[in-house]
Amino acid sequence: MDRQLLYHIGADLLLVIHVLFVLFVVAGLVFILVGKWANWSWVRNPWFRYVHLLCICIVVVQSWLGLVCPLTLWEMSLRAKANDQIYTGSFISHWLSALLYYRAPEWVFALIYTLFAGLVVLSWIWVRPRAFK
Repeated sequence: MDRQLLYHIGADLLLVIHVLFVLFVVAGLVFILVGKWANWSWVRNPWFRYVHLLCICIVVVQSWLGLVCPLTLWEMSLRAKANDQIYTGSFISHWLSALLYYRAPEWVFALIYTLFAGLVVLSWIWVRPRAFK
């Protein structure tokens, strides 16, 4: 197997990991809110809740500092080595633009991330996690 193919596979694998990260953050909040209504005890698991909060906080801090996600940088580096097409900007802004044909300045995405993080924090009040045992 040649190096370019390995770089391409590595970039695609990172893309999948990145998508799973985004799904965890977005679906995690949905599950927390639905879980409150459906009385799912696992949505109060402190490990799940702290990891979920940490993930969205990392996204918010990166966006307000103007940093591109390390997963995006690593993926783009591998794509460049594989002679694949690369994109600029953040992972979310690129894919939202591609999916929705919507272009917005980076500050708009930072604001959206921050508002979403606010919802995650509010979920801690509405759906209290259990204490560690």
